[in-house]
Amino acid sequence: MRRPSIAVLAAVALSTALSAVPAEAAGAARPAPVPAECTATTCHFDVPPGTYDVRVLLGGDTESSTAITGETRRALLPETAAPAGERVARSFTVDVRTPEGEPTGPDGNSGLDLVIGGTAPALADIRVTPARHARQIFLVGDSTVCDQPGDPYYGWGQQLPQYLRKGLSVANHADSGESTVTYLGNPQLWATVQPRIHRGDLVLVQLAHNDKTTDEATYRANLEALVAGVREKGGRPVLVTPIVRRWFNSDGTLNNGTALLVNGLGVDHPAVVRSVAEAEDVPLIDLTALSKALVESLGPEGSKSLYLYNEKRDNTHTSVRGATAYAGLVRDELVVQGLVPEGLVRVG
Repeated sequence: MRRPSIAVLAAVALSTALSAVPAEAAGAARPAPVPAECTATTCHFDVPPGTYDVRVLLGGDTESSTAITGETRRALLPETAAPAGERVARSFTVDVRTPEGEPTGPDGNSGLDLVIGGTAPALADIRVTPARHARQIFLVGDSTVCDQPGDPYYGWGQQLPQYLRKGLSVANHADSGESTVTYLGNPQLWATVQPRIHRGDLVLVQLAHNDKTTDEATYRANLEALVAGVREKGGRPVLVTPIVRRWFNSDGTLNNGTALLVNGLGVDHPAVVRSVAEAEDVPLIDLTALSKALVESLGPEGSKSLYLYNEKRDNTHTSVRGATAYAGLVRDELVVQGLVPEGLVRVG
């Protein structure tokens, strides 16, 4: 995707009054500033699809704590404290696209929408400019990964951006209900994602939950096709085993087919993913093993809040707590395996 040439600069005072930011140097050849439309809690930037750097200055006269979400409820900046009378600068990079959430969902609002939240929000300044050298992490997945449109549902891919710094963005093309078969077959999905991959981009693939009737040979072939398609564009594929379902045995373990994603045909999805990763020399994030360890450590009662058990009796889809925890596991693996430089990752 070509980077837009337009520069977007806006400043928001603590009172939420809006003023344009002047050019940094007199006589500098810069496009005219495009102001944001801001309310007390949101800022809208009228920009075309692309990748943008956002710099915020947080803090006010009293102690504050601010978090930022954007587009379809993506967590872009974790809650950040600022002492009274001090300012804290933070930056991140965001993907703006249409549709703004799930690829088969509604288009959403045009431009970039940011929501200012947190327990005691205070925004002193915000500036948005086109990103020039950003890398992207593309996500190919299902409803446990996607940008979920409404509470109480959250995908781990929706929570991942808050763990990344300026220079690395998440392009979440996961879509609810998709299997390896449907993701490859729907022109809104893989056929749309693949051309957007640039050399050096990471492409994380987690598809299994909906491959309930996919035989092992087909499932393996589909994973291999996705890997080959990423490499064809110069990207780097990363296979991700699926998060576990919260389905306990009487002994407090998840050692059963329902929890560990073995389908009705006896296909052990995580095992096949591991096998393909080894055969194709592809990095593997074993999110099945990592999520299993976390869920078992919390036990049948403590793990309920990771999923939507209390709200929906749902042991597959995650709450904001669960999605955030699983995104943190993915972040850790990206760093440990050297897939993302440590300097581009937030650890807190």
